Amino acid sequence: MTGTAAAVEKILSAVNSVAGLRPATPIAQPSGAWLPWDWEGMAVDLGADVVQVRVIALRLPLRPLLEQASELVRPVLDGTPWARAKLRLVVTDIDGAAFDRE
Repeated sequence: MTGTAAAVEKILSAVNSVAGLRPATPIAQPSGAWLPWDWEGMAVDLGADVVQVRVIALRLPLRPLLEQASELVRPVLDGTPWARAKLRLVVTDIDGAAFDRE
């Protein structure tokens, strides 16, 4: 596993540990296992200046979810080539169930 792949895996693990967020993955995924793609990994862009993580919110409010994700992802970048990069969390969608109120 390369440094980039390891960083993406750790970032995804951090995001997945936040109840109410999940990585934003492409809508259409192949039905067979013939493509060795890391679909979740497509939610992370590692750039020299900006690390961008696309997420889908499963509940509201957004601010506490994004703050928690940021607190978990930022330490993952320490000691990597992306340690000084700005962290950008982008909410690409909000699950409809997040709007349901009991």
